[in-house]
Amino acid sequence: MSHYDPIIKRTFEFVENSLHEPLNLEIVAAQSAFSKYHFHRIFKTSVGMTVNEYIRLRRLANASSALLYSDERILDIALYYQFETQESFTKAFKEVYKLPPGKYRKMMSTIIKNMEGNDMTTTIKGWFLSGGDPYNYEMGIDHEVVHQGKGSAYLKSKTVLDTEEFSTMMQQCKAEKFRNKRIKFSGFIRTQELENLASLWMRVDNATGDVLQFDNMSNRPIKGTTNWNRYSIVLDVPEQSSVLSFGVILTGKGTVWADHFSFEEVNEDTPTTNLEIHGELQDEPVNLSFDEVIG
Repeated sequence: MSHYDPIIKRTFEFVENSLHEPLNLEIVAAQSAFSKYHFHRIFKTSVGMTVNEYIRLRRLANASSALLYSDERILDIALYYQFETQESFTKAFKEVYKLPPGKYRKMMSTIIKNMEGNDMTTTIKGWFLSGGDPYNYEMGIDHEVVHQGKGSAYLKSKTVLDTEEFSTMMQQCKAEKFRNKRIKFSGFIRTQELENLASLWMRVDNATGDVLQFDNMSNRPIKGTTNWNRYSIVLDVPEQSSVLSFGVILTGKGTVWADHFSFEEVNEDTPTTNLEIHGELQDEPVNLSFDEVIG
């Protein structure tokens, strides 16, 4: 992982706790001990957008939730999230959500109300529940807890009795377009009252189902209650790769939200997080009588 990752994580934590306060590049960069120009380059390279763009999207996402799940006036929501006027808020909101705030509140509230009572917990395009105990968990779309856009995915326990029970919200795809590349899988995660842990995971298999690369963040799990932050997995996809599998794991009781996943090719300077240990292949069998010790 990049040695800048801890700095970026601290940045996300600071921003999450300060969205209703004045924020700009200079204020955020001061938390990193870098100059604002150097920090700007680090953040944009890592996240794919500027600090100010990220802050704006997070404020708009929180505002969209407030529109749907509170009776606050649009002006009050705009001012709380540091927009100078209702007009400037409306313009920014419409650029991202394609509707003015008032119309968004009316239309989305109707859609969500119509969804109530329907079983939407296992219907997310492209995703499915798996793992050791999938029927003790549920997944769905949350319009209230959102990182970017209109909704996030959630995975939460229902009838879990054991801390070792687990389920994953996952999907699979062909590995063809990723072969011979080093791939970084990233996503924003938020958790609440985890009894055990949550994590991202990714696996690269060949055509016969053999695992070529794997990481489930077992050496850096997410625990307890956490605000939105970004986590990443970096794996090589060898020539013989056939299938990529990836998703979010929840072990034990609790809730995990996921949003804004991405895949990108990275260079050899970015170390992999592969957990599989492959020793050097011997020319022939050795130490079959176990008389030799490690020298």
